[in-house]
Amino acid sequence: MQGRFQRITPFLWFDTQAEEAARFYTSIFNNSRITRTTRYDSMSAKAAGRPEGLVMTVAFELDGQQFTALNGGPQFRFNEALSLVVNCETQAEVDHYWNRLSEGGDAKAQQCGWLKDRFGVSWQVVPTLLVELLSDPDPNKSRRAMEAMLPMKKIDLEALRRAVA
Repeated sequence: MQGRFQRITPFLWFDTQAEEAARFYTSIFNNSRITRTTRYDSMSAKAAGRPEGLVMTVAFELDGQQFTALNGGPQFRFNEALSLVVNCETQAEVDHYWNRLSEGGDAKAQQCGWLKDRFGVSWQVVPTLLVELLSDPDPNKSRRAMEAMLPMKKIDLEALRRAVA
């Protein structure tokens, strides 16, 4: 990281929910906070076609990772082409992040550890054990892990362990 800014920062485009999203996300992850909020002034509001005084950007950190959210307008929407991965060590972590991030989200989009939150952002809540099992040098173990994982929505670590045993 150079100076106060990390080299690459995910930039999330919202219509008007940037501040709400940042507050929601920072309430879920430890070591998280909103670090800066800017508002549209008369010049930037005119240029962007946004109301003066509306929150323009919200800089925030999730578990130390910097993000910026922009209230840019309705012309762009999130889709599954980009997702944020939450690596988890335990089932308790999987349950926590899955349950919190999916609150008010799109239940139809949930499969294989993926979910779509209430803002349309796609997340993958992934136990590190799954990554290890899918890359196991024993092709039978990795195949059984994949077969067990495919029908799951939220990943179940104990079911994965049973499948490869």
